[in-house]
Amino acid sequence: MEIFVILVFVVGYIAIAMEHPIKINKTASALLTGVLCWTLYALSSHEPDKVGSELSHHLSSVSEILFFLMGAMTIVELVDAYQGFRIITDRINTENPKALLWLICFVTFFLSSILDNLTTAIVMVSLIRKLIPNKEMRMFFAGMVIIAANAGGAWTPIGDVTTTMLWIGGQISTVNIMKVLFIPSLLCLLIPLIYLSFTLKGELGHRQNTAHLHTGGHGGERPKGSTAMLILGIGALVFVPIFKTVTHLPPYIGMLLGLGVLWVVSELINPHADEASRKPFTAAGALSRIDSSSVLFFLGILLAVGALESMQILHHFAEFLDRSLGDNRIIITCIGLLSAIVDNVPLVAASMGMYSLTTYPMDHLIWEYLAYCAGTGGSILIIGSAAGVAVMGMEKIDFIWYLKKISLIAMLGYFAGAAAYLAIEHFIIGV
Repeated sequence: MEIFVILVFVVGYIAIAMEHPIKINKTASALLTGVLCWTLYALSSHEPDKVGSELSHHLSSVSEILFFLMGAMTIVELVDAYQGFRIITDRINTENPKALLWLICFVTFFLSSILDNLTTAIVMVSLIRKLIPNKEMRMFFAGMVIIAANAGGAWTPIGDVTTTMLWIGGQISTVNIMKVLFIPSLLCLLIPLIYLSFTLKGELGHRQNTAHLHTGGHGGERPKGSTAMLILGIGALVFVPIFKTVTHLPPYIGMLLGLGVLWVVSELINPHADEASRKPFTAAGALSRIDSSSVLFFLGILLAVGALESMQILHHFAEFLDRSLGDNRIIITCIGLLSAIVDNVPLVAASMGMYSLTTYPMDHLIWEYLAYCAGTGGSILIIGSAAGVAVMGMEKIDFIWYLKKISLIAMLGYFAGAAAYLAIEHFIIGV
């Protein structure tokens, strides 16, 4: 039966990777894969009660990730409803292409570390569409936004879903991951940025008055309370790691606390307005706009990986890799490169099942390096990360154009950051 479970997982994985050619949403493929893996496991087991208890155990840890993501998505949507991000983006108005490139990339890098790489990429591409009328120039900026968003998301526990998974799973700690991955992640951005600073040619193009640039697509003044919601939203996200450290409660509790505070504040802004006009600016309205299919995608993938872990398939695969490649550094580097082709969520979920916390405790090299590689490796191809796919759709960037113009410099940045991390571990930390 193990062969059939592996076959189902592989077919599901291929369907997820080939989402666009086969025109089947990856969420549907993930859910079917997860359910079928557990069904086959239950049918093959002589102890169905044991399978049920194992499923409940996995669902507990999966739910922590899902509630965390739902809370974070809702907070970001709520801030965006009040056009809070305009407070940041309205101040970007230089007309020097290279200066603007550096400014956009660094804003993306640090914004991604607080929000998440997907949201940040959407916000920044919406901005550059207003700032850069020249289509060819804008595509270079969009490519760099993908690299900056993925690099920025890798070095904090809340910046990328894969890093969040490792953080919630107890593989990495907040302060340590920020300390050891900041320089590698920064280098991952700086190498492509420096290269383009010397090779980028062309003009931004003529644009209209930038006084009312923003990301929400609405004209005029910002809604009442936009500054307060931005401060509260970012404060709620940054507060989560502090809450976890102080209380030792799971991170999703801190995220739900932040969401509760923003929910109350959103209800108190314009309390006399009618229900219809208030709804877009309430947490209830934000909840209706979050990407629910992504949440279900994570549910399906994590359930499928949980089935493979319970059947010891991942443990045996880890032993095979250890015998074949030997060095965990090589294995993790290859996982990062593979994440440029397939989704990094199942890759990280599988890695978490392959390696035990008993053998590799919190903040071990294997977890830190996995957070970097899985987070930044997806930039090498435009389909390798959620940020890349979103930008591809928004700007209609061709896969081949990205491969020719951006992939090589993204790979150079990836290996530069990887080398920096391994050097830091070897010479400074002494692993």
